[in-house]
Amino acid sequence: MKVHFLGAAGTVTGSKIIIESEKGTVLIDCGLFQGLKELRNLNREPLSFNPKSIDFVILTHGHLDHCGWLPKLVADGFSGKIFCTAPTKEITKLILLDSAKIQEEEAEKANEELYSKHNPALPLYTVKDAERVFPLLRVVEKDITVVLKEGFSFSFFYASHILGACSVSLQVEEKTLVFSGDIGQDDDVLLYPPVKPKKADYVFLESTYGNRLHTNSNPLFDLEIFINNTFVRGGNVIIPSFAVERVQTVMYLLWQLKKQDRIPDIPYIIDTPMGISVLQVFQEYRNWHKLNYEECVEMSKMFTLISNFKDTIETIYDKQPKVVIAASGMITGGRVLSYLERYIGKPENLVALVGYQAEGTRGRKLLEGAKEIKMYGKYYPVEAAIHLIDGLSAHGDQSDLLNWLSDLEAKPQKIFLVHGESDAAEGLQSKIEEKQKIDCMIPYLGQIIEI
Repeated sequence: MKVHFLGAAGTVTGSKIIIESEKGTVLIDCGLFQGLKELRNLNREPLSFNPKSIDFVILTHGHLDHCGWLPKLVADGFSGKIFCTAPTKEITKLILLDSAKIQEEEAEKANEELYSKHNPALPLYTVKDAERVFPLLRVVEKDITVVLKEGFSFSFFYASHILGACSVSLQVEEKTLVFSGDIGQDDDVLLYPPVKPKKADYVFLESTYGNRLHTNSNPLFDLEIFINNTFVRGGNVIIPSFAVERVQTVMYLLWQLKKQDRIPDIPYIIDTPMGISVLQVFQEYRNWHKLNYEECVEMSKMFTLISNFKDTIETIYDKQPKVVIAASGMITGGRVLSYLERYIGKPENLVALVGYQAEGTRGRKLLEGAKEIKMYGKYYPVEAAIHLIDGLSAHGDQSDLLNWLSDLEAKPQKIFLVHGESDAAEGLQSKIEEKQKIDCMIPYLGQIIEI
């Protein structure tokens, strides 16, 4: 069979792996590239593999870099079933609608303010394009074997990371191929530890944090210090956050601090319509996480939930110190840009980054000490304090990834390291080959191999 690495190879985003066999052709994930412009430009390129010849798509989870290219895939001719877990179905629908709406709004703004090179600027896809994906989504329970064709089957198993996320075990041509998707931390605040695979001939393993260990810093303590110090200065704390899982994690931590009277009595605001919708999914699928219904309800009462953009504008111009959680987590778009336009240039404010910042994103630039950032065609000086709250990543670190491999009954023939920048993948490759004596390969974008 052939393996086509069409995304998340040599980079973190744009997840797409095609398995082409005599039994059928399946695409594992179908995500958007994010970060560097040369990667983002790939989103507008046609797939190098004919979408009409793909039989099935299997989604590991609902993050944009794993599902965000589905509208293009469907528009370009794919018409098969898209398998996912129940929470992933709901999250994917929210993610795609939000992505399409943001693209439409940004194209409209670019055309009005004439800062795009393209005339007219067009969205990658529209809300209508996103909606055409929904009838193709098919829910599959985890730990259940689904027979696609004779000799061609798969099953999901729990991956932590975000609500509904699963790894995939694919059986084809008498081989077992395991796709990790993104793997969560073993001690995640809200989610259970990931399930380890028992059998695999080939493993496709994420390597986002493959060359590092999460620090032992206490996110609760960091949040407490940052919020209190900023409050004393009369400033605002802005937390760019992924709307899926990270918003809920930060909410939980702030709730714990407030219950213990460790942070001031000021407004705590969730300004991400999708994050609010995901909170409802959290309440519906409580068997996927640690919180019960009463805890979800009590936690939510602490926060002002904003959906209307008019309320966003009023909040931005409210001079009262506040804590705002707004999407997106890597500051690639979304309402957090509206806050940063006004707040990034004022030294009394603080921006707290709470997750992975991909190469080329505004979040990565801020993390690396950029003196100015570009938003909507304009440059803004960075005067606000920028801090990373470590330990909140939804990705496991090197230790977690090595542990995830530890229950395999026999050594796989090869491990392919994906979803990582080169340094991260090379660091994990060295550790796996040194400690577990398993052959590792780091595929490059567009590579096709036979197994």
